[in-house]
Amino acid sequence: MTEPPILLPVILSGGSGTRLWPLSREAFPKQFHALLGEGSMLQETVRRAAQIPGAHPPLLVCGEETRFLAAAQLEAMGVKPSAILLEPCGRNTAPAVTVAALWARAEEFKSPAAASAGIPDPLLLILPADHGIQDVGAFVEAVQAGIPAAEAGWVVTFGIPPHRPETGYGYIELGEALG
Repeated sequence: MTEPPILLPVILSGGSGTRLWPLSREAFPKQFHALLGEGSMLQETVRRAAQIPGAHPPLLVCGEETRFLAAAQLEAMGVKPSAILLEPCGRNTAPAVTVAALWARAEEFKSPAAASAGIPDPLLLILPADHGIQDVGAFVEAVQAGIPAAEAGWVVTFGIPPHRPETGYGYIELGEALG
């Protein structure tokens, strides 16, 4: 019998701080502000991830210029992340997720002993640090419902139905429902 995969929340906390100016700026982007709850948007994302049963401590991906701010906000919560990966410059989501995936396959999570014991690669739960989610219970349920499909090798996405075209977010064409 193989062990269940590790669920690794990957929190993307990059950004240039230009979308909520003048509150948000390069050295203090919006994810470090308390806009929707008691903590910053980063802290609220960490709290949400921690409510998922079996979730591993989060892996944080952030920019060089905000690394100390990110670390201080996690420390203020008493959270020790799996790691903090630094982007030398922002290149959007795909490179940040790629670096996180490469790190997650490193020896800490996929040692030769783990591989020979049949422990699968970790499942990555990619979470932007600047999203607001009011119904945390529904979020946790959705993540848990998606785990079997992810274990079967599918990419599982969560989102809201679009109300208008938006090139900044890309497009997802729905296929057959899997369950």
